[in-house]
Amino acid sequence: QLQLVESGGGLVQPGGSLRLSCAASGFTLDYYGIGWFRQAPGKEREGVSCISSNGIRTNYADSVKGRFTVSRDNAKNTVYLQMNSLKPEDTAVYYCAARQDPYSSSCYNWPAEYGYWGRGTQVTVSS
Repeated sequence: QLQLVESGGGLVQPGGSLRLSCAASGFTLDYYGIGWFRQAPGKEREGVSCISSNGIRTNYADSVKGRFTVSRDNAKNTVYLQMNSLKPEDTAVYYCAARQDPYSSSCYNWPAEYGYWGRGTQVTVSS
């Protein structure tokens, strides 16, 4: 059974950091592009970052550029989202998603491009 599980969310003060993890089970992430998305209450799900299956290409939403970094460790079958300088507007449920796209340097920011989703992890930035 293909499964993605996010972890690492929590409550952090403005300016703080969190590292989210997206662990895969039932399949190897080597051949999948990964996207990170977030959804705040009353808002649509938005793309935050993505990384291609070969790890060469990454992309970031303008709102997180310079603060967030996506990376992957295929040996651990895990993708990470390092979030620094967090702001209250980063508060949301964060989801990772996978798209089968072997040996690719492409990166996708739209939810419709992904077929597998985790259940999300809550990130709350508040003093």
